[in-house]
Amino acid sequence: MKILYYVYFFIVAAPILLVATVVTALLTAIGSIVIGDRWWGYYPAHIWARLFCWLSLVEVKVSGRENISSSENYIFVANHQGAFDIFSIYGFLGHNFRWMMKKSLEKIPLVGYACKKAGHIFVDHSGNSGVRHTMTDAEKELSQGMSLCIFPEGSRTFNGEVGRFKRGAFQLSREFGLPIVPITIDGAFKVMPRTAKLPQWGKIYLTIHKPVAAPTGDEKEMADLMRATRDTIVDAMRKN
Repeated sequence: MKILYYVYFFIVAAPILLVATVVTALLTAIGSIVIGDRWWGYYPAHIWARLFCWLSLVEVKVSGRENISSSENYIFVANHQGAFDIFSIYGFLGHNFRWMMKKSLEKIPLVGYACKKAGHIFVDHSGNSGVRHTMTDAEKELSQGMSLCIFPEGSRTFNGEVGRFKRGAFQLSREFGLPIVPITIDGAFKVMPRTAKLPQWGKIYLTIHKPVAAPTGDEKEMADLMRATRDTIVDAMRKN
């Protein structure tokens, strides 16, 4: 079955997805520059991400979408199992947002430029000035009423387990008083783990949890919220 899937993927899915990626990047960049990134920075890529899952024969099952409102702004935080985390959230979350993503992605031809024009934030860990610049970009998007989606682990898991959370998302939540929405991604590790070069068909479960109020107090409250958010995400993992 895997051989048949890879034959299908290379002959049918990959050429279509390559063209779709180029078209999406062009539409995003041009639309964001000419008209504005509020719509064009999200919806072309939203459709592209759905197409990516469908053509890859990956089904995304969503639960908890009723916990969020399209008229509210949030800090979405999700565990990071693999490459298809991006497609599943982008395509099936159902809420306009901007990513905080690795700065290395800015170097991808055309795609990196489109992401920049769309208003996505590239995380720069090169030094204190880079971190300050990253936080300034994030604050700019949040001050304009945009939601953010962040992988607080910082990178994809090697073993499928949820790693330690970093503080950035929670600091932004506290600064802007925006609720944290935990998102559990389960199944993306089987579809395409960090060590894989190609996906395989499968099913991804996306669980959108209820918003949690932003921290307002001391560092202990911040640490407690980080721990509770991680526990919420881990507890919703399917026991397969």
